[in-house]
Amino acid sequence: MAKSLAVKDRARESRVHVKRMIIGSILLLVLTIVLVARLFYLQILQHDSYRILSDENRIRVEPLPPARGLIYDRNGVLLAENTPSFNLTISIEQVNDLEARLDKLHQVMGLSEADIKAFEKRLQRRRYQYQPVPILFGLSEQEMAQYSVNRFSMSGVAIESRQIRHYPLGELTAHALGSVRRISSSDLPELDPVAYAGTHYVGKTGVEKFYEQELLGKVGYQQVEVDAHGRLIRTLEASPPLPGKNLLLHLDASLQQAASDALGEDRRGVVVAIEPKTGGILALVSQPAFDPNLFVTGIDSQTYAALQASKDTPLFNRVLQGQYEPGSTIKPVFALIGLLTDTLDPEETIDDPGWYQLPNQSRIYRDWNWSRSNPGGHGKVNLSKAIYRSCNVYFYDLAVRLGIEQISQHLPYFGFGANRTIDLPEARKGLIPSPEWKKSAKGLNWYPGDTVNVGIGQGDILVTPLQMAALAALIANRGKWVSPRMLRASSESAPSRLQPDPAQAPSIQDWELVIDAMEQVVHRGNQGYGENGTAWAYIGRDISYRMAGKSGTAQVVGIAQDEEYDAETLPERQRKHAWFIAFAPVDDPIIALAVLVENGGGGSAVAAPVARAVLDHYLLRNPVQQPSDDSEGLETSVRSGDAR
Repeated sequence: MAKSLAVKDRARESRVHVKRMIIGSILLLVLTIVLVARLFYLQILQHDSYRILSDENRIRVEPLPPARGLIYDRNGVLLAENTPSFNLTISIEQVNDLEARLDKLHQVMGLSEADIKAFEKRLQRRRYQYQPVPILFGLSEQEMAQYSVNRFSMSGVAIESRQIRHYPLGELTAHALGSVRRISSSDLPELDPVAYAGTHYVGKTGVEKFYEQELLGKVGYQQVEVDAHGRLIRTLEASPPLPGKNLLLHLDASLQQAASDALGEDRRGVVVAIEPKTGGILALVSQPAFDPNLFVTGIDSQTYAALQASKDTPLFNRVLQGQYEPGSTIKPVFALIGLLTDTLDPEETIDDPGWYQLPNQSRIYRDWNWSRSNPGGHGKVNLSKAIYRSCNVYFYDLAVRLGIEQISQHLPYFGFGANRTIDLPEARKGLIPSPEWKKSAKGLNWYPGDTVNVGIGQGDILVTPLQMAALAALIANRGKWVSPRMLRASSESAPSRLQPDPAQAPSIQDWELVIDAMEQVVHRGNQGYGENGTAWAYIGRDISYRMAGKSGTAQVVGIAQDEEYDAETLPERQRKHAWFIAFAPVDDPIIALAVLVENGGGGSAVAAPVARAVLDHYLLRNPVQQPSDDSEGLETSVRSGDAR
């Protein structure tokens, strides 16, 4: 009997289908609910957060660096400006193989290992993604042409234009202005990241450093829209930067040039001139110097090594940081201290046989004009003659009578032993010696012979050329102290001024006595005097105005008792330093100065003619010139041998 065929169970299939539909619908409903919930969470609850993230990917805020303030001299001559510079940059997000790109730049642009290391440091410090990072600064026209020819094969590499500092007068104002340099990693902890956003440079020395906040300006910003590759599409909003303030200095560029010319290219030395009524620095020359423009975009290691290794030390600011024995230029100070303390009578005379000897001691301290062939001295000497003939014996005796304690007590009044400038914090203090200092610094006792040497500005006493120019201004002002400063227009926050003790101030009669003697240093001889002032033969014969001055010569190496100083037998760098301080016109001074010629020899023969050339330029160029009145004077009413 045949088997019956199975019949399709449609009812069962229908139940299975319905069941599957229900399960699928439920699953679809659950997924729909999850999707809607997720959309609600993203679009509603997290809307603000994701909108910000989206904008950050699409919109970028870029800093706009401000233009640095300009610097002018007192006559409007531009001393520091901003010029366009073209830098090569890399946007690493647009570079697939950075190492290959750097290798290409090495071939095309001559990129060095030092450039690559500096680039890597800047890359680590960049503030936001897609920010182009400079790799070469200050491109030449040839370098820009090389880039243009090869740009098709260097995606991500571009040229950007920036303003950089430029000093039109170069070496002439290097030590007077200081300079800006690229921001280094060591600078970052001290700089406000907001204020310096987009800025590659900061003032590192001098005026540029002291007035950094005034010169910097205020950074601006712009919002730009970029594509997925970080490329600029359009600028959405911009807040322009505010340029830095311009500075007007007391410095006179013409006088600066005249001082440099008078000093000469082959000499190491200093000329610093001050306006007595204001303390404004009219000239600040330290030679040799260097080109500050080399440091702005980064000096190459070979050039920098040569500057550092030079025995002439062009990077060293002799005006502010050089500390020297003042020689006889300090004798007017000791005369004033002697008058103030009633230690001397200006009409009292001493007999100068050409040498000085302490009681019960065998050592002889010679006068500058003593020699075996002419062993005589200056004869009868009073205070006036002691100054205009620079008599060592007189001041040996005066120093011993004053004593080192009294000397060290009164020297600060004359500006020594402290930095009394307004805006030159790099200026050194010099050294006022004392028994306490010698014991602490050298572990030795103070001897009477030390005081003898100090009496003619030798031994342990040290001063800076700026302090000596300030001393000349103090004498010119008859005791009215003005603090040296560079800025002519008053800054918003005036620094504090020091106030010497008025009890240590000499009388006006004392000042006039000393000034009269300093005037004779230059002019005595015109009327047929038997004894000329020490500088008359060199600068006083044909002078058309009245100048007061004092020469000085400071020994660099000691000379034994039984030897005479002979410059011809000494190496050039062991010869004496030549000093001269002066001010003019005597009755109403408008300029005071100090000149130092390192290893130059006699102060009257070498330094005085430099001072005369500077004064001639300033006074004869504008004979009716008056001191500036735009800012008030800052009242706050330094080895035995040849020390001329």
